Amino acid sequence: MKILSTALALLLSSGLLFAQQKPTTYVIVHGAWGGSWAFKEVDSMMTAAGHVVYRPSLTGQGERVHLASPEVSLSTHINDVVNQILFERLTDVVLVGHSYGGMVITGVAERIPERIRKLVYLDAILPNDGESVMTAMAGGSEWIKSMEKDGMIVPAWVRPEQPYPKDVPQSLKTFTEPVSRKNPAAKSLPAVYILTIDPGKTAAEDDFASFAKRAQDRRYKYIEMIADHNPQWSKPRELADVLVEAGK
Repeated sequence: MKILSTALALLLSSGLLFAQQKPTTYVIVHGAWGGSWAFKEVDSMMTAAGHVVYRPSLTGQGERVHLASPEVSLSTHINDVVNQILFERLTDVVLVGHSYGGMVITGVAERIPERIRKLVYLDAILPNDGESVMTAMAGGSEWIKSMEKDGMIVPAWVRPEQPYPKDVPQSLKTFTEPVSRKNPAAKSLPAVYILTIDPGKTAAEDDFASFAKRAQDRRYKYIEMIADHNPQWSKPRELADVLVEAGK
């Protein structure tokens, strides 16, 4: 028993015991109209598995809804995530973007590729250089415009009396500002695309099929997951597992 205790003490002092258990750091960027609250359950599961998870809420969204304004832009949201990574001194980050969050993480990678180990696009917009949400999702631009009021895109599915947390209006500027994708260091980052496919549908029928095809053309790792567009609610356990696998 004494020999085992001595051996354990030596391993602990040398750091060898935990050498293969270094946690992965994830930064998860939510989608349009949402907030960090949407990934709370997934965060809990990933944290319980030993990983470190950050969930920034973009300006004007989630608990930062009091900062909502038509002047909030895509650049504002990119700055939100860049600054969290810099101020938290994060490195070797697996940067995850859900839906609209794909625009944001593309801009973050352009700015600080040296802090990022891998990009993960979760049923997300995968833009080319100079594209905005409106130009990248040409087929859905009219639907987006139909919800615009006074420079804000108001989600039609949310009732005014619905309690928080809930989706909230988002600045139109976040959808019209183009993103830059010119930095060679950002373009060379390893990346994964996760396409969530509604049960009973094929990948080709999915609303994000064109972005999945673009990811495959770029030779990103490609994963299909049977789920609706918001697996963080419908299949949190499965999503947590997929994100851990994607982050390896």
